[in-house]
Amino acid sequence: MTRLKALIGLNMFCDIGSARLKKLLEFFGKPENILKAPCEKLMGVSGIGKEIARKVTSLKEEDIDEDMDLAKKYNLKIITIDDEEYPENLKQIYDPPIVLYVKGELTGQDKFSIAIVGSRRASFYGLSCAEKFASDLSGLGFTIVSGLARGIDTSAHKGALKQGRRTIAVIGSGFRHLYPQENKKLAEEISRCGAVISEFPINAKPLAQNFPRRNRVISGLSLGVLVVEAARNSGALITADCALEQGREVFALPGKIDSGNSFGTNGLIKQGAKLVSCADDIIEEFNIPITTELNKREIRDTGLDNRVCLSGNESLLYNFISDQPVLLDEIAQDTSISIPEISRILLKLEMHKLIRQLPGKQFIKTPA
Repeated sequence: MTRLKALIGLNMFCDIGSARLKKLLEFFGKPENILKAPCEKLMGVSGIGKEIARKVTSLKEEDIDEDMDLAKKYNLKIITIDDEEYPENLKQIYDPPIVLYVKGELTGQDKFSIAIVGSRRASFYGLSCAEKFASDLSGLGFTIVSGLARGIDTSAHKGALKQGRRTIAVIGSGFRHLYPQENKKLAEEISRCGAVISEFPINAKPLAQNFPRRNRVISGLSLGVLVVEAARNSGALITADCALEQGREVFALPGKIDSGNSFGTNGLIKQGAKLVSCADDIIEEFNIPITTELNKREIRDTGLDNRVCLSGNESLLYNFISDQPVLLDEIAQDTSISIPEISRILLKLEMHKLIRQLPGKQFIKTPA
């Protein structure tokens, strides 16, 4: 049995995880040896009780072969925690998945990821905000991570896709039982412009206990988590808790005090999550080296070396700003572009070092 097959086999038991795997490897040396060991020896390892030992010894190689055959059928790549392709951010958490099933591609740029999560029963306000934040952040080079669920997750993925940018969907089941079914087409779109990933074997069903595990992966892949709407007991709050445990930033969108969908987000703000109203509020929490790398990557993606492709409104604003300081209010008045759109464009121009901001919300063109 190969190391890859052994890791796939060990991943079939959610009871093991990377923390117990580490202890088993310290004792047995190789994952292949773990699957060959008798119950008594397995139980000699700290944290491995009789039930886990029984499951490991009962695993058949045919079960692993079936999973690998299904991976080929669904056009999935299997990445283990040993592989270089394994996401850098995720590897740093306490209990990273042993194995990831990936449809699409994971890339180095995904270390600059922001998760956007929230209620499945979202309001129009929540849906539109999720899409707007995803669109703005992905336009600046961030990969958008979410959970493919109905509501906020769906809008977040769509916001990135509309920009033609990367998004990652983390699912709480195996690929044979993609959930929810109505997002099957969306999952295909995501796989062409990013990746759909799961730590669960391909035959795993979308059981309730899978989703908290899924949520730690969403936050683990990301530098920070934005919660858009969440009721008191929302799964999005679990993702926020995971983010805090992993040392990630937590952001929350404020909502109406009498709205059930705002209890969770307003509560997060009371507990210290950063209240956000635009993408700039999130960007400023990350240090200069990150924004500098994002800037370089954004330019490289255009294939224009030191030049940047600008849309109609972006070009209009850039040409409007001169070597003399101009106020934000003046830009809004003379261009007839909405303030939120102006703020988004100015942030992009700043990150590309085409303009710079002066005190008093004044902007000036950067010398060539």
